[in-house]
Amino acid sequence: MTSTPRPLDRLIRPRSIAVFGGKEARRVIEQCDKMGFAGNIWPVHPREEEILGRRCYRSVADLPEAPDASFVGVNRALTIEIIRGLSVRGAGGAICYASGFREAASELADGNDLQEALVAAAGDMPIVGPNCYGFINMLDGALLWPDQHGMLRVERGVAILTQSSNIACNISMQKRGLPLAYVMTAGNQAQTGLSDLACAVIEDPRVTAVGLHIEGFDSIEALERLAARARELQKPVVTLKVGKSEAARLATVSHTASLAGNDRVSSVLLARLGIGRVDTLPELLETLKLLHLNGPLLSAEISSMSCSGGEASLMADAGVRRKIDFRPLREEQRQPLRESLGDMVTIANPLDYHTFVWGNRDKQTAAFTAMMQGGYALNLIVLDFPRLDRCSAEDWVTTCEAVIASAKATGAAAGIVASLGENMPEETALSLMAAGVVPLFGIDEALAAAETAAEIGAAWARPVPPPLLKIAAANGDVVTLTEFEAKAELSAAGVMVPQGKAAATAIEAADAADALGFPVVLKGLGVSHKTEAGAVRLDLACREDVLTAAKGMASVASGYLVERMIAEPVAELIIGAMRDPVAGPVLTIGAGGILVELLDDAAILTLPASDDAIHQAINSLKISKLLGGYRGSPKGDVAALAKIVAAVASYVVANASKLEELDINPIMVLPEGHGAIAADALIRRRK
Repeated sequence: MTSTPRPLDRLIRPRSIAVFGGKEARRVIEQCDKMGFAGNIWPVHPREEEILGRRCYRSVADLPEAPDASFVGVNRALTIEIIRGLSVRGAGGAICYASGFREAASELADGNDLQEALVAAAGDMPIVGPNCYGFINMLDGALLWPDQHGMLRVERGVAILTQSSNIACNISMQKRGLPLAYVMTAGNQAQTGLSDLACAVIEDPRVTAVGLHIEGFDSIEALERLAARARELQKPVVTLKVGKSEAARLATVSHTASLAGNDRVSSVLLARLGIGRVDTLPELLETLKLLHLNGPLLSAEISSMSCSGGEASLMADAGVRRKIDFRPLREEQRQPLRESLGDMVTIANPLDYHTFVWGNRDKQTAAFTAMMQGGYALNLIVLDFPRLDRCSAEDWVTTCEAVIASAKATGAAAGIVASLGENMPEETALSLMAAGVVPLFGIDEALAAAETAAEIGAAWARPVPPPLLKIAAANGDVVTLTEFEAKAELSAAGVMVPQGKAAATAIEAADAADALGFPVVLKGLGVSHKTEAGAVRLDLACREDVLTAAKGMASVASGYLVERMIAEPVAELIIGAMRDPVAGPVLTIGAGGILVELLDDAAILTLPASDDAIHQAINSLKISKLLGGYRGSPKGDVAALAKIVAAVASYVVANASKLEELDINPIMVLPEGHGAIAADALIRRRK
């Protein structure tokens, strides 16, 4: 897919709209009228004289002028003809509603051909779809949308973009207080992808944040442009990325592919770009509310207050699952809290303020203000509301007023969290948003929003990363180097490897061992998984041991590698590299040796990688506890490990066009000051 060559402004913020078709086209007009669209709407129909009081035109050529936006709701063959006419006329862009294109290629033999014909007919005119509903622009009341929706006109708000028209419908019906400026669908993304649309809507000064529901990345280049522009404009982007892979994984002979996985790479790619990622639709909406009001958070330090110990425990336990810091209170906060809450309340974070001040606005305001003066990035108050159809919410309104007053007095970011989403009335959510306090539906969702907003803030605080490595794979057959050849290349690149010699026969292997000095390791060359094949023998102490071992593995080996035995390591790690179908060459670091898949402990680096990124990846591993001197054991040489990772990263960048896969397992990390050594290596590359 190529990025849109013509700007999308006319299409998404039109002053004139043409509609083609019957029932669906009529609904577009109805929705625009209902929402007060102020521009021209021109129906095009071969037989009708008028639709909803508007004169019908017979064709594209009959229109008074080239429309800014067009909704094409006709069959797939006629769609191509109309798109061609609009492009020739100089129209601003079109929504292609029809299905039966590439998404139906398995059922319709001409599906792929028709999609290519559609793109060709459009030329340089932007088209969205096919097989999509279109979009809703609630800032201008422009709806190229042939169905119901639950949205209202807004003056500013967030934009949400998705490939799925049904998910867009569902989002439009939300009752969470989220101001929706745009809801857009992309369908097949035949020409214009989600990232292109996002790049267009983020330029609207009335848009505060962007949410993407992504099934598959459309264009990494467009995503990079979006991320860069989001940072420049200080408008955060958050994604709900679904699907575990974007392309079939090539067959591999190492552990690297299973450790990486497309979904893990997606997370690291988004984090590199400073784009947040959430796991569910509710988390997406709650995060966008927080970002709309407060933008990215400066840290993950959060305060929590509730009038129940049970709610405080729920918050504390939910925080364990998140990168959230319920930082202890500052000393200067304790006395004001004590004065407002009394001696029977335990002053802590999360804080259970009991019911001693329930219904007392002044004391609640004093307590909330004391908490909000603690320098937290976000201050949350847990408050589930009674059913308004059966109960009175008078005291809950008092608490809301106290929270609003405290937030205004301190300038702190504040939110009210309903532990059960249904316990926050929509009218309450809307009033809190209007007062600058974010209403959050669900404890887990609230902390997911805080975590994501803090991660975006941390990413924006770091230097802008360089562009991703974009080097196409070279042609040629893939060959696997012997371990001896692989280590020779890595050694030349700055990776420490054991002293070793290659040998063709058992006698040559024994001679090599004599020259190196005992004890030695003997390995069979040309074997993918040496340990399982019995092609590795350790700690051989004499010539006779080498001869016996070599004869024992002769049936599976095409030669031998003899190396000096490495001292006992503090930890064993794996460093791998492979070509991801989306992100290109990526590096994997993880727990190695026999634990590589048992622990499933890995971090991924997109390339090129900075020294800071390398250290962060190492520190994120569970095995980093061993490297830090676990329970009095020696510390590992982390500096030497980082140098090896950097050397491997440089090797991958230098050989990106031909390298298919690299696997160094294990890296033996020795005690601090004694280095790190690549004990085994595999390289697959194109000739």
